[in-house]
Amino acid sequence: MANIDTINKDFADLFEQGKELLSNGSSDCMNKTREKAFVQFQELGVPTRVNENYKYTNLIPAFDHPYNVNLRYMEVDVDLNDIFQCDVPELDTNMVLLTNGWFYGNNKVLTELPEGVIVCGVQEAAQKYPDIFNAHYGKYAKPEEDGIVALNTALAKDGLFIYVPKGVVIDKPIQVVNLLRSDRDLMATQRNLFVIEENAQAKIIVCDHTLTHHKYLSNSVTEVNVASNAVFDLYTLQNQHLNSVILNSTFIRQDKHSNVLTNTISLYGGTIRNNHHVLLDGEHCENNTYGMYLMDNKQHVDNFTSIDHSKPNCSSNEHFKGVMDGEATAAFAGRIYVRRDAQKTLAYQSNNNLLLSDDAQINTKPQLIIDADDVKCSHGATVGQMDEDALFYLRARGIDEKEARQMLMFAFAHEIIEKIRVEPLKDQIDALVDTRLRGEISKCNTCAIACKN
Repeated sequence: MANIDTINKDFADLFEQGKELLSNGSSDCMNKTREKAFVQFQELGVPTRVNENYKYTNLIPAFDHPYNVNLRYMEVDVDLNDIFQCDVPELDTNMVLLTNGWFYGNNKVLTELPEGVIVCGVQEAAQKYPDIFNAHYGKYAKPEEDGIVALNTALAKDGLFIYVPKGVVIDKPIQVVNLLRSDRDLMATQRNLFVIEENAQAKIIVCDHTLTHHKYLSNSVTEVNVASNAVFDLYTLQNQHLNSVILNSTFIRQDKHSNVLTNTISLYGGTIRNNHHVLLDGEHCENNTYGMYLMDNKQHVDNFTSIDHSKPNCSSNEHFKGVMDGEATAAFAGRIYVRRDAQKTLAYQSNNNLLLSDDAQINTKPQLIIDADDVKCSHGATVGQMDEDALFYLRARGIDEKEARQMLMFAFAHEIIEKIRVEPLKDQIDALVDTRLRGEISKCNTCAIACKN
């Protein structure tokens, strides 16, 4: 196994050798941002366990592999009629496809969007809508604090751009299908930018899937700006195979009176790292950050959250739950910052975990950093096994032990699912989770795509 210095040098060489491909087709804004980020990556490198924020996730094996890296768009043969098959007809969405981190060139499914809404690739947005793009790109992500984000910014070529104008309400959710498909082991870099203007409303559903069993390393960064009085929901369903490594960093800035809900559901994957960063940058913001992870075998999931209350009279509610079986491992680190001027803050954080085997492990670290005095904040974490009293209660009513355990696990997980504000999606995730908890699924066979892992 290579040491971290060798790995960092390999990526530095990749950047230097691929400069022409990286700059070709990219805007001045992207190229200036990438140059600065490359310097920051050289200073930070790929995070190791010495980094407190990555203490429980070893990324060296993930990066110590000869991946193919596409610095230009490669056409992927995808049969849209095969992929876009929905088993839940009530889940009526506007679908958009990305392949290996690139906006799919044959997207033809966005014909029912309201006037003024823009959905396209990041490269296209930078060229066609420079005023909007330049005002927001690179403004919310923090490559100076995380080598993974710096690497994404340095290598970013494409991804998804969504713009919702002032006062526009998108009734149908936008469903983003991220596919990884290659005949070789692949590293994919994806950069997304979502801009939700004043009084606008939008819901985005992101489905991450793999279509072949090659090794994948996916490094994705999403920046979101939610303007005043806007309402925004972001649902992420992670369902990839055991050879996949998912690095997902989301940065959300909220202005006054905005309302944001995110819910990240990790059903399957080899190694998953989710970074959730929220900045409450206006008064009377409301933020709800939820997550659920169901891990078994030797899967690993790590959720890192940062909720930054920088203005007064804001509220945040954060709740993550996990069910761990086999030799699965998980980590949760949640930080709530309440700045000096953020009086009248309401902030709550909770992490609950259910361990089904003696070998399953969870490391949880909730944190509060409070510089204001007129606030109401709380945080807590629990780690435990099945409630034997509840199990006895169900069995005493004629329910066999296996089904009783299933019912208790499902009830534990459902508390996160019920926060979904799209009813058909909530029902769909309920069905997926129920099947997943029975150990009967390693792919998403009832989701909006029929992906054949």
